[in-house]
Amino acid sequence: MNHRSMKMSHRQRYRALLVRSMFTLFLALFVVQSAQAERLRDLASFVGVRDNALVGYGLVVGLDGTGDQTTQAPFTTQSLTNMLSQLGITVPPGTNMQLKNVAAVMITAELPPFSRQGQRIDVVVSSVGNARSLRGGTLLMSPLKGADGRTYAMAQGNVLVGGVGAEAGGSSVQINQQAGGRITNGATVEAEVPLVLGADGTLDLQLDTFDFDTAQRAVTAINNEFGAPVASALDGRVIRLNAPIDRNDQVRFMARVQNVDLTLGEGPARVIINSRTGSVVLTSAVTLNRAAVAHGNLSITIDSNPQVSQPNPFSQGETVVVPNADISVAQEGGALQMMETSADLAEVVNALNALGATPQDLMSILQALQAAGSLRAELEII
Repeated sequence: MNHRSMKMSHRQRYRALLVRSMFTLFLALFVVQSAQAERLRDLASFVGVRDNALVGYGLVVGLDGTGDQTTQAPFTTQSLTNMLSQLGITVPPGTNMQLKNVAAVMITAELPPFSRQGQRIDVVVSSVGNARSLRGGTLLMSPLKGADGRTYAMAQGNVLVGGVGAEAGGSSVQINQQAGGRITNGATVEAEVPLVLGADGTLDLQLDTFDFDTAQRAVTAINNEFGAPVASALDGRVIRLNAPIDRNDQVRFMARVQNVDLTLGEGPARVIINSRTGSVVLTSAVTLNRAAVAHGNLSITIDSNPQVSQPNPFSQGETVVVPNADISVAQEGGALQMMETSADLAEVVNALNALGATPQDLMSILQALQAAGSLRAELEII
């Protein structure tokens, strides 16, 4: 091989290496961009396109002696009497119906948008009386009504209960809850919810979270996708879209909007505190300014030490128990701890962990830090 061919070989290898390096860099940038971008369908929904809650009342029959005790749930007997009368069966007045295989239940369901007559939806059945279990029961035909009082679906079917229980000799064992169950495809849609979108040539897109920055980014991304100013922000949540009038074109337009990729900025600095469970959640934008914190715990211990008072012999006295309690109060030391300025969430977490405080104490510390202006975040207590 001559010098010229060796030079060409080195040049080809260099070009191949350069191409592979550029491809690797492009792939890395693509992965990073894809990881940060989210589809608009995951962040917003069209106004009017939503589920509708349905609720109804009915009877579950066929229980194995685990139904309502009619003496304590008289509405079960009344409901059964009314249902039998509608079927042409007359129950003599004053009849003592001691039925243990019937239970009164409430039925709930969600009617999806654009539901049509004949479509099947799932229902949840929950006991409203004192039935011990709905296992093995069958829900009789029950109407499901919306907020306007109209009947939109009819429910009926076998109830599937996830719990199980057994009892014998005064002892019982139970796994999960048995007073509620589910019927898959247990209701048939009988009426449709009228929904007209874009009749005037506009559609409203509603963000799940109120944020002016996200709304502006969404408007920019949509307009870039269509190459025309078809979107404008009404406020920090609602975006007005100029949509086509034709139904087919409108569906295509809505699908294209939902698939727009949106790169989100950093969310608001927020600290969420659950006062009931002691949970504390911090977002990535939370920062701390330099501060000194001292927090001491005050503990009170009450120890019951009852004593028996025994009377002297032949004194005709009574032996009594005299209550006696030992009370002690202890306060732990709370030396000042320096908290340096923290601009990263990991540094904030490390600074708070260095205090060695319990979650309950951490709530008080975070409130004090915010009052002092050191905690740069919105504090929300739920």
